[in-house]
Amino acid sequence: MMRVTPPSVQWKCFAGGFVLLAVLFTASCSHRETQVTQATREKILLVGNRSEPSDLDPHTISGVPEKNIVGTLFEGLTRTDPATLEPRPGVAERWDVSADALTYTFHLRADAKWSDGKTVTAQDFLVSFKRVLSPALAADSADEMYPVVNAEAYHKGTLKDFNQVGFRAIDERTFEMRLRHPAGFLLKSMATRIWYPVPVHAIEKFAPLTQRGSAWTRPGNLVGNGPFVLHTWEPNRFVEVRRSPTYWNRATVLLNGVRFIPLEGESAEEAAFRAGQLHITGSVPTTKLDVYRKNAPELLRIHPYSGVYYYSFNVTKPPFNDVRLRRALAMAVDRESIVKNITRAGETPAYHFTIEGIDGYVSHARTRLDFDAARKLLAEAGYPRGQGLPPIRLLFNTAENHRAIAEAVQQTWKRELGIELKLENQEWRVYLESMKQKDYDISRAGLIMEPYDPSQFLKVFASPTGFNRTGWSDPDFSRLYEEVMNTANREQREVLMQRMEQILTDAMPILPIYYYTNQYLIDPSVHGMVENLLANVPYEQMWVGSK
Repeated sequence: MMRVTPPSVQWKCFAGGFVLLAVLFTASCSHRETQVTQATREKILLVGNRSEPSDLDPHTISGVPEKNIVGTLFEGLTRTDPATLEPRPGVAERWDVSADALTYTFHLRADAKWSDGKTVTAQDFLVSFKRVLSPALAADSADEMYPVVNAEAYHKGTLKDFNQVGFRAIDERTFEMRLRHPAGFLLKSMATRIWYPVPVHAIEKFAPLTQRGSAWTRPGNLVGNGPFVLHTWEPNRFVEVRRSPTYWNRATVLLNGVRFIPLEGESAEEAAFRAGQLHITGSVPTTKLDVYRKNAPELLRIHPYSGVYYYSFNVTKPPFNDVRLRRALAMAVDRESIVKNITRAGETPAYHFTIEGIDGYVSHARTRLDFDAARKLLAEAGYPRGQGLPPIRLLFNTAENHRAIAEAVQQTWKRELGIELKLENQEWRVYLESMKQKDYDISRAGLIMEPYDPSQFLKVFASPTGFNRTGWSDPDFSRLYEEVMNTANREQREVLMQRMEQILTDAMPILPIYYYTNQYLIDPSVHGMVENLLANVPYEQMWVGSK
């Protein structure tokens, strides 16, 4: 008799038994222990992390594989409630907000400790935030602090005196933050990595505070203040964190540790899950979704995810400095077909950049599918049926799904526009560097943004942020964003954001394809998982096996 077997129990078949069919069906032959069952007994969670992390410095990383780990090692003034995404106390046990919503005063808990036993102080946050805003560090997400008085000027180098920035350590346990305009979403966004404190006293043992890539993030050197501490980092094998003995809320942490395992490609993760080597995967191969839906739905999770999958155009060099070419290509992508036939996990086609539904926002700007109009624009740009167009390189990081989408786009552009597209995949770290150096023509990209305010999607292109790797800017777009930030009236803000969305859609420095869902496989032994729009995994409240 065939049956679906949870990956925590693996079966070995002998002659005369059934063979493995598809991905999930096995025969009940002889039982042997798997890595999952052993780790469950040791209260260690095994997690598929997609890629080898580039670093573990919360102020310089930009990818999800790094964020997954860093979130276990550090904690900001606030934390995100995984169920509601509302802010809750972190290092700050409480806070006060002035009547004009411009001054925030955070009161730090007395038992907040670094993993080396030192107390976490307001001065730690002050120096950490100065580090983030230091131009020398070139932190990708430093613009998240721009609502703070003079933060933008200091980050851009036009202000040299950090004492004029709206941060102040009043005493060891009291931290003040002054804003230049109200920002109702700020307490929520302050739970993210760019707002984490870093251990200045530990970093300076290895390098200047603003030097990237120093040895302070290695095992034995990294000092954090989160629920876990870095135990082991074996490159291309795993990163393991262990429960922190100094974390203020350590009594509630049930896991002894989490092991993050980098497996390039969805198929590799799914195979490891099926073999009992992972409790949780980071993704699911699109070719296996229907198999799990039909035969093991209890192992499959799919839920909405606050992010957009898109292609970036490098507008700093020909031919993509011509908006007609960019718009022609954007009008020749069949998004409906991609989500129906390739991704197949409930994704929504994206005809504009900002995800819909945040605070009721729905963009009026749209990019329609129109092959005839695309061919006309292509001819106007000087490339009728693709003639005379130099070779185009589409860059993506290694993953089966990225390749499948790229191949679909490649075929469509060849068939409808006569354009030859060369596909190039790179492993995660190399891909990130290529994006940073703008060493690409078109590149796959994805943005996961806190779903607190629709303006936070648009802000990516309002200034030279680390996530705007297209080289595109527009002074009217940036001016409108400033107006949005200084406008409290909801209707007026929406009018301004609609204008921004139209500018971005007309200029087309990016080609939105779909809005994400989060898909993963989870072993029945895992408990405490909470699904949310940010796909934030609450490791500090999870457990495996029995409590």
